[in-house]
Amino acid sequence: MKKILIVDDDGDVLQMLGKRLTTSGYSVITANNGEDAIGLALLQHPDIIILDVLMPDMEGEEVAAKLRGYSRTKDVPVIFITALFSKTEGEKYSSKADGKIVFVKPLDTEKLLEQIKKLLGIATVL
Repeated sequence: MKKILIVDDDGDVLQMLGKRLTTSGYSVITANNGEDAIGLALLQHPDIIILDVLMPDMEGEEVAAKLRGYSRTKDVPVIFITALFSKTEGEKYSSKADGKIVFVKPLDTEKLLEQIKKLLGIATVL
């Protein structure tokens, strides 16, 4: 079973997204801050990390940069989530942000699931 780490300071997002991913067959671990996210990623070896851009203790970009510094987590794909942009702005940001994958809240979980499958190399049945 593929493991996904969700990092967000909003408990509602953690709960909603965790439930959706669990019902889709993924093992889910959660963190509500950057420090915990780094520790969990190093211990749990997630296959994908879903990371909020704006958190109080450490922004998502900083968390991702630190994770890239460890051999265990440097190649783990990161999907950023944010409420900072409109959906259109988020799409533009994604295409210009060094290949970063960005989803705008409220999340379109179906599109997010499609992206997760792509990153994991799982064929999507139409």
